[in-house]
Amino acid sequence: GFVLPSPTLAVHVAPAARPVPKSTRLSASTSASSSSISSASNALEALSELTTLSIDSGDFDVISEYAATGLITDATTNPLFVSQAGTKGGDDARYEALVDEAISYARDTLGLTDGDGANDEAIDLAIDRLAVNLGCEISKIVRGRVSTEVDIRLSYNVDATVDRARRVVRMYEERGVGRDRILIKLAGTWEGIQACDMLEKEGVQCNITLVFSFLQAAAAAQAGAYLISPFPGRILDWNKNQSGKTGYEPSDDPGVVEVKRMYSYFRNYGYDTICMPASWRPSRGADVEGADVDEILALAGVDEMTIPPPLLESLANRPSRDVIHHVAAESEAMKCVDPKFDFTEEEYKKLWGEDHCGRDKLAEGIKAFTDETEKLSSILAAKF
Repeated sequence: GFVLPSPTLAVHVAPAARPVPKSTRLSASTSASSSSISSASNALEALSELTTLSIDSGDFDVISEYAATGLITDATTNPLFVSQAGTKGGDDARYEALVDEAISYARDTLGLTDGDGANDEAIDLAIDRLAVNLGCEISKIVRGRVSTEVDIRLSYNVDATVDRARRVVRMYEERGVGRDRILIKLAGTWEGIQACDMLEKEGVQCNITLVFSFLQAAAAAQAGAYLISPFPGRILDWNKNQSGKTGYEPSDDPGVVEVKRMYSYFRNYGYDTICMPASWRPSRGADVEGADVDEILALAGVDEMTIPPPLLESLANRPSRDVIHHVAAESEAMKCVDPKFDFTEEEYKKLWGEDHCGRDKLAEGIKAFTDETEKLSSILAAKF
């Protein structure tokens, strides 16, 4: 594991108040067999008693199906889902309407006439508008928050990220969706985390995503991030590639271990930042029956999780006894061995230079989402 040296300690200014995560309201002894969730008929229901559940999808029908169960309260979107919405435009009238409105909005806002082609400014505005349109529709389905990502191509530019985030928030508010219903997703670069610091001070709550290392998590908490999205599955991928191992016991899965380290740090030092893991892999290997939800079950009790539909279905088909409260706030806080950090940019970037998993996977994640954004740009440009 990546080890950080002792820091200079400093007082942390707490972020704006937010709902108390389920995990901090439950005792460490809670398990699927205890009376508090004895009525749960399957693992998904049992997990929802311990951890706030978000659906990782941009598909209205699928989101509606799970929201109707009452077990899923939030939703996360990303550039892939927005790109898929742009692609679906020709096949589904609901998505086509969102795309058409985004194009019209960009044309009208920038005063483009029929003869004008699409410039970069118009395409960028249409991308933001489409993301907001998608989020507005999802906000009608789930009762909690919808995460919407700022253009991933701006991940190393603080000011441009903040400007685009403000624009996204304004568009949501113009559509009647308040900032209490949305989270602005920012990539976990140093610059993205500094943009988060600025936005949180303005009352815009942020989701720091593409988190692959404790270093990113500690910096995000320092910046007052409302929530982080660590990716245990991709941390596992990196470690499997390095070690040559084909699998791990879930409790020893490097992704699970790293997320628990982040969570224990937040709880030990009184940070309000919510830990919401995303992006899952089978700890024991894809060829092991039932391993698809290994990481999810190993992190049961963490504040929140965002889970894609196939894994929600897997959980719904498993017995409630499979869910044990492995991650509890009080006991995890006591396990924290990390000092409290207060990074300067120089300190952070020196440590980041040694953080091979974080660096490799963050670059890979940004590239993948950049490719999706470029694909969407081409789709929208053709519609102007």
